[in-house]
Amino acid sequence: MDTYNLSTVTEFILVGLSDLPEVRYSLFVSFAIIYQITLVGNGAIFLAIGLEKKLHTPMYCFLANLSLLDMFCSSTTVPKMLDTLLTEDHSISLIGCALQLYFLVALMGTEVFLLAVMAYDRYVAICFPLRYTVIITNTRCAQLVSGTWAAGFLNSVIHTISTFSLSFCKSNRVNQYYCDIPQIVALSCSSTYMAEILALVIGGIFGTSAFLTTLISYIYIISTILKIRSAEGKRKAFSTCASHLLVVCLFYGTAIFTYMRRSSSQDVLGRDRLISMLYGVITPMLNPIIYSLRNTEVKVALRRLLCC
Repeated sequence: MDTYNLSTVTEFILVGLSDLPEVRYSLFVSFAIIYQITLVGNGAIFLAIGLEKKLHTPMYCFLANLSLLDMFCSSTTVPKMLDTLLTEDHSISLIGCALQLYFLVALMGTEVFLLAVMAYDRYVAICFPLRYTVIITNTRCAQLVSGTWAAGFLNSVIHTISTFSLSFCKSNRVNQYYCDIPQIVALSCSSTYMAEILALVIGGIFGTSAFLTTLISYIYIISTILKIRSAEGKRKAFSTCASHLLVVCLFYGTAIFTYMRRSSSQDVLGRDRLISMLYGVITPMLNPIIYSLRNTEVKVALRRLLCC
């Protein structure tokens, strides 16, 4: 029997975005700029909301948390990707991989729950405008925000323990530029049945409930907007949720395309890595742009922040 297959994996090798050395530095510069834009854009929105008293409302509290999540999520994968592009060191330790997977799953899970909470917030604002301040109080807002973070990190603890309880003694080559559950489980030489069932059941329950909350909220929102008789009333109602709806479509569109298309073909794997890059790198950069362009109050707060 091959002695390599009997050895224990102590590190993983991450596959880069490109195997072409001539584009390595171009990719490094491009993603370094994107990462800086992500940090600056989301950081500016977070600071603007924190410093502007008029924005100390549940709606903008949720938006501030979304900006914080986008900064943290990008920081989980992009620095290692940049280091790989610059140094060509594709290795990551077992502990480093586990930590990266834990924080990535936790932050992405938290964002899924937060988007559902934001959809519910918009549902209450549009469908029950006179009761909004009674239903979505500051206390309720704090409970919803803390609940999303707690649920996201608890979900990640379960998945991370389940994934890294497996034995790894085969190839240590991860077909992704970061550590993710499907790619890590695929490298196990022990039974992955329980890990896959756990990921399917828990991920399905949490993910489906968050998605259905978002979907049902927008069904009621759209139904309510269509019942408004005046065009100006419809425009104002739609403008209150347009930015969030665009972010939701962008998030779920790239996420579904990333995790539903799995193949062993090298060409498809290469395309999947690029799609994952759109999901984990480009989307966090676009979110602050979407909100700052479509929200007048955010634009005013950003101008005040930049002029200080």
